[in-house]
Formats: sequence, C-alpha cells, structure tokens
Amino acid sequence: MNIVILDYETIENGDLSPLSELCPNITTFDNTLQSQVVERCQGFDVVITNKVVLNQEVLSQLSSVKLICIAATGTNNVDLVAAKQQCIAVTNVAGYSTASVVQHTFSLLFNLLGNTHKYITDCKNGQWQKAQHFCFLDHPINEVAGLKMALFGYGDLGSAVAKAASAFGIDVLISERKNSPVREGRMAFEDALKLADIISIHCPLNADTENLISTNEFALMKPTAVLINTARGGIVDESALANALINKKIAGAATDVLSKEPAVQNNPLIQYKGDNLLLTPHIAWASNQSISRLIKQIALNITAFQEGQMRNRV
Repeated sequence: MNIVILDYETIENGDLSPLSELCPNITTFDNTLQSQVVERCQGFDVVITNKVVLNQEVLSQLSSVKLICIAATGTNNVDLVAAKQQCIAVTNVAGYSTASVVQHTFSLLFNLLGNTHKYITDCKNGQWQKAQHFCFLDHPINEVAGLKMALFGYGDLGSAVAKAASAFGIDVLISERKNSPVREGRMAFEDALKLADIISIHCPLNADTENLISTNEFALMKPTAVLINTARGGIVDESALANALINKKIAGAATDVLSKEPAVQNNPLIQYKGDNLLLTPHIAWASNQSISRLIKQIALNITAFQEGQMRNRV
C-alpha cells in the first residue's frame, strides 16, 4: 500500500516507526500548497493530511486514493460528502492529545493569572537586579483556587481539563450548548458566562459554534474574567475579543488558535498590543508524546482498513 504524507512537518517530531513498518518507503512532503495537492496525491492508495484541504474538486481527480487519514480529530479540511460519493474511506484520531492540551491550557491560565511571562522578561531585562527587596512584585499574582471555570465543550478534552481544575481547587461549571435545554449536571450557556472567572473552550468548530463567543457574550462576562481558547480560532470572534480587551470587558485572554493559520498580520489579535493577551502558534496538541500517539493511531487505522474493519471512520 503506497502512502503519502502531505504536511510531514506537523508530525515529524513523533515516533514514525509504526508507519514505516507498514510502508518502508513512505513519500513525504514537508508542506503542500493547495495547487500541489492533486499532483502529489495521484498514484497513492493512502493520503495522510493534518490540515491540507482535500475538497470536492481535489477528490474528484484522485482515482487511486482509497483511504484518507486525517492526522487530527477535526475533519473540516476534508469534504466528507465528496469522499463518500467516491468510495474513499476517511478516518481521524481522537484522544491522542488530551494530556498535551490539558497541560497547555493550564500553562496559559497560570501565565495569565500569575504573570509569570512578565516576571521572566523582567529578570532578563535586569529589573530584579535593581529591586530594593528580595522579591520584585511589579505584577499581580492571583491564585486559581476558589475560582469558577466554565467549560464550553465537555468531551474527552473538556472532562480532562475539569479533572485537573478540580485538583487545583477550581470550581468547575459545565456549560450547556447555546440555545439548548439544560441537561442534568450542566448550566445554561448565558449563566455560565456570567458566573465564570475562567472561560475555557474545548468544543469543535462547526456551524453551531462559529463565533460562539462574540460581542454579546463578552458583555455577559465579569470584567475580571479570563478566556482561554485551545480549540479552534473561529469559535471566538477575534474582533470582538480584541474590543473586549481594549474596553476592559474582560481582564485577559490566551489563545492557541486563530481563524486563519499561519497568523496574518491584519488579524485583530495580532495587531493588539496589550499585555493581557497571550498568543501561541497552535501548539497545545503537539507534545512529542502526543504526536507519537497520533502516528500510532494512524497506523492502526490503516491496518484496520486493510483488514476491512471500520476503525475511526468519519
């Protein structure tokens, strides 16, 4: 079975041996432009893509492809309807990055509330060396214990974040979906926004969640609240977030994702110059261990496909 990886740079830090055992001569491309997709997929049985888009126009020209392996949980970069029409199987991988995302979520949270990043910069710039006392307390340091964290999205990631939050003494609120009846153990969407000290997003990006957090939602939040997004950029209205930070509707935000990636210079969050916004380049999922788990699961998906099994089909 011939295998091609279209955006190899996104997984090269992991252990590739499970894939190499299936196909010793895998063809890899560090990155693939949209104009190159058809040419690079032709003649291959299996296509592995993380974020390279395989739309209807592309799929209609790929007569050899039997299986598309998405090297991620989200499937929005593959036209699933077109793939089904052409009898191309599609798989994804879920749960591989949970530990990595939880770790990054709290790394962002602790930096926001403890201003660790500012103190590190001060030390590098010689501010501590000029201090009159043994400690240098120019930035507020706040504890997370006793705060309320509202989770928007309560699958594997959200529930794992909840478990870690509880260990830190955080009171966890599980938000119901917007405009939906409130299930037992959850809280109405608007109420969760009003009560939360910390908003953490862990839901997929789809028609129901696009711009889920926008101007009206920021108006409901506490001025002391912070927002963390390690899910997808389009879930938060970036202009509305920038305005909320500028107008002090909320105290701070941290996002690992943007609506267009790589980031573009005219993005409102790239242009924002305040020190209460943290940006990281879509790395929450990407610990070395997480990538290795991802590769192993992709290999298992391919093996299952070869054996006629329906593993992780989407």
